[in-house]
Amino acid sequence: MAGYLVSDTRKVTTHRFIEMKQKGEKISMLTSYDFTTAGIVDKAGIDGILIGDSASNVMVGNSTTLPMTVDQMIYHARSVVNAVKRALVVCDMPFGSYQTGVHDGVSNAIRIMKESGCDALKMEGGEEILDTVKAILDAGIPVMGHLGLTPQSINKFGTYAVRAKEDREAEKLLRDAHLLAEAGCFAITLEKVPAALAARVSEEISVPTIGIGAGNHCDGQILVVADMLGMTQGFSPRFLRRYADLNSVMTDAIGQYVTDVKSGDFPNEQESY
Repeated sequence: MAGYLVSDTRKVTTHRFIEMKQKGEKISMLTSYDFTTAGIVDKAGIDGILIGDSASNVMVGNSTTLPMTVDQMIYHARSVVNAVKRALVVCDMPFGSYQTGVHDGVSNAIRIMKESGCDALKMEGGEEILDTVKAILDAGIPVMGHLGLTPQSINKFGTYAVRAKEDREAEKLLRDAHLLAEAGCFAITLEKVPAALAARVSEEISVPTIGIGAGNHCDGQILVVADMLGMTQGFSPRFLRRYADLNSVMTDAIGQYVTDVKSGDFPNEQESY
């Protein structure tokens, strides 16, 4: 870990997440979907890695997260787990894997944990899925909640705009956050909600909040790795800070490779046997 802020190489756990909130230490998270990327992200000192169902958009090219299956999430999660030594690894439960009821939710949760080896699961929703959340927790599986913009419900919302701007929805979000925390969730993701509301949630509940488009008063932050590295284009929400321009770097490198192959420059004598 030399050269980065993180010197503690102990495995990050759900308990450590809660400890970090208690100490006022911000939590860093990114998504990853494959072995190579996850290894780099982990080595750089990230606290948590989410195998998001955003793999549907980033890895497959779908317009929503809805098509992702349990089998696909297990495939990506296993790839990430194989690379990670330190970070807490959280896997999204995909659409349809828990909305159909408690039995299906627990069965799919156990299968994802057993076959992927991840550390915890993330579920979208509040009071409406509370019984399933409690049952999965009772099965010994840590759960991260997810409130605000919940992409699995995009057809219900009809838009990816900021959520909980109106008092009624804000009050429901606050109530749901309390219910999830009291049920035993170790953390709650807040996506695209007003910063003032996220700050209130963060102050009122005992478990950490992980923000994405939810302001600076959350206990941690998460971004999609392909977005923050500048691999994706045409997606520039206000909350996204690009830390690199890998799209240009990769395009230039591949273009040079094409040129070298066509000119006969690659491979040269030193690169031949």
